[in-house]
Amino acid sequence: MSSDAHGATSPAGIPHGTGLKQPYHLVDPSPWPIVGAAGGLLTVLGIIFVAHYGSWITLVLGLLVVLTVMYFWWRDVIHESRTPGLHTPLVRLGLRYGMMFFIASEVMFFVGFFWAYFNFKLFPENLSVPAGVIPTWPPPGVVTFDPFHFPFLNTMILLLSGTTITWAHHSLIERDKKGLITGLGLTIILGLCFTMVQAIEYSHAPFKFTGGIYPSVFFLATGFHGFHVIVGTLFLIVCWFRARADQFTPERHFGFEAAAWYWHFVDVVWLFLFVCIYWAGASAITAEVGG
Repeated sequence: MSSDAHGATSPAGIPHGTGLKQPYHLVDPSPWPIVGAAGGLLTVLGIIFVAHYGSWITLVLGLLVVLTVMYFWWRDVIHESRTPGLHTPLVRLGLRYGMMFFIASEVMFFVGFFWAYFNFKLFPENLSVPAGVIPTWPPPGVVTFDPFHFPFLNTMILLLSGTTITWAHHSLIERDKKGLITGLGLTIILGLCFTMVQAIEYSHAPFKFTGGIYPSVFFLATGFHGFHVIVGTLFLIVCWFRARADQFTPERHFGFEAAAWYWHFVDVVWLFLFVCIYWAGASAITAEVGG
């Protein structure tokens, strides 16, 4: 996260008068990593319980824990960023590398879903089908969504949000607070619209999560992307309030940059999902949401 500059600094980037002898930030002991890991475990277990037993309790509990950790961990990091001497130039460089590695790990997360998808799309003979039935992908009897109905609308929404977040970034560089807040606000609204459209789409799905290998891969890949959109929207909401409080400057705004990187990552993943799963993976007969 970022903050305004705090007075003169040494050649190593350490503000004078802070008493620090080195440019590194040794973080205070925090309960949030272990609690966040527990929340992630509960969330994954909750997905399994929903798929096999229809029980939502564990999933809801896991998501509540994750959201709670996000709130308190963000609060602590923002406080650190505004404490003179903690986020030196070297620390901010490390934060950038950390965010890049985090996004790279998220990329590999989705690679697993695409791997499962293409394993059956390219080699449908791996599917278990009744004797005498020719294995195809999507499997026989599966009716997929019309890719140029709600999925295409969501694609346009995310592509537009990529332009508004870029507008906000350029406004920040140009010290245009109104443009920054407006661009962030529009991006948040578009993110909420995407989530709403996807919820409508899911409510009209022509197949269920437990309906076989295709529904499982579809809902896991698109559902986890939807979860990332929700997380990214929360990230942007935090940045919107920080922008209103003048906590970003053209020189120090890594918190905003990290949110923008994450949002662009979400955009790119959706393009792959739309092309590979919705469009290239459409069945001969498709279902139009609400049709």
